[in-house]
Amino acid sequence: MNIIAEKYVKLALNIGNYDKDFIDAYYGPQDWRPKSKSGEFNDSIYQILNQQVDSLLDEMESLSVYNAAELEKLRYRYLYKQLLACKTRIFMLNGVTLSFEEEAKALYDTEVPVHNEDFFKQTIEELNKILPGKGSVTDRLLSFKDKFRIPEEKLKAVFDAAIKECRNRTLKNMQLPPTENFSVEYVRNKPWGAYNWYKGNFFSVIQVNTDLPIYIDRAIDLAAHEGYPGHHFYNALLEWNLYRKKEWVEFSVYLLFSPQSLIAEGTANYGIEVAFPGSERIKFEKEVLFPLAGLNPDEADAYYKVLDLQKNLSYAGNEAARNFLNGKWNEQQTVDWLIKYSLRSRESAAKYLDFIKQYRSYVINYNVGMDIVKNYIEKNGGTDENPSKRWELFKNLLSTPQTPGGLK
Repeated sequence: MNIIAEKYVKLALNIGNYDKDFIDAYYGPQDWRPKSKSGEFNDSIYQILNQQVDSLLDEMESLSVYNAAELEKLRYRYLYKQLLACKTRIFMLNGVTLSFEEEAKALYDTEVPVHNEDFFKQTIEELNKILPGKGSVTDRLLSFKDKFRIPEEKLKAVFDAAIKECRNRTLKNMQLPPTENFSVEYVRNKPWGAYNWYKGNFFSVIQVNTDLPIYIDRAIDLAAHEGYPGHHFYNALLEWNLYRKKEWVEFSVYLLFSPQSLIAEGTANYGIEVAFPGSERIKFEKEVLFPLAGLNPDEADAYYKVLDLQKNLSYAGNEAARNFLNGKWNEQQTVDWLIKYSLRSRESAAKYLDFIKQYRSYVINYNVGMDIVKNYIEKNGGTDENPSKRWELFKNLLSTPQTPGGLK
């Protein structure tokens, strides 16, 4: 298995030579990287890479009946699914166009539920009843949320406080790798809201995009999702437990378009609930973050009532990606849908479409990924009433080889 794992890493790095987004992180041996930058992807390159991945899949299948311990079985399943994602990405680089549903299954090991317009209309009608003012629900929502925008000059203080609290809560329940740390940068002109660039040696660079308004709830969302107990912590635990201690070299590379991303995004989003169960989040924000941002904490309850309803609308982004990538909608129809059913501003809808065009079906990893992680943890006893069990199960997901299909 170790020999296959080494070949897998080198194959992934070669694919990344032709796909700039494929390798999200790599901290393995530097001499494994391709010696030179790639030229244009062509049929000859396709044949070489496809033959390599098929050979590795054949080797994996020859091992499928071997008697292994549970952790080794998880490792086998993880590596096999990652190789299938490699094969899929090679096909896509060669011009094969998959449907949204086929792509999500092949790359992220999951089926994507369909949500029709009635699902979103029901939520929007509930919002219509509680939002103040006149006009469209989208305009009223944006006007309402504007009162909870963090002033740009106060972003750093608010984020620093949120990060500190997320880290302290994580430390109470999980051991952090030695010397772990990260830096935060504020950037512009990106298709995403925030990004964790994991550098290895337990260090990350977290970038926060300030193109669009950043509302007060995003402080905890981003601090937990990108930091603790989210992406930074997830990558650090995998490096610590699997790459450093077990010398499983496949965990020296993180492939963005792979089942690992659904686990990463799902745990990062669910980690917010794990760190702040029940009413603990709103209590902390009222007492600490609202005052730091110069906002009125007396309005926090009304704000979170609106946000709780708005969560259902995240699935509208999946439907936008489904119809756009399947060729049913053009760009204007997709933006109009996002404005109507995600209740986004036109600027925000256009930014989301940019994300779809660059990352395609990746959008499902945030909400479908969270649903899979949440259901797995809660059906195994990690409920609000048993927070210690929830942390135990969550830690296991972050520090062992997992696949979405294995959590169902």
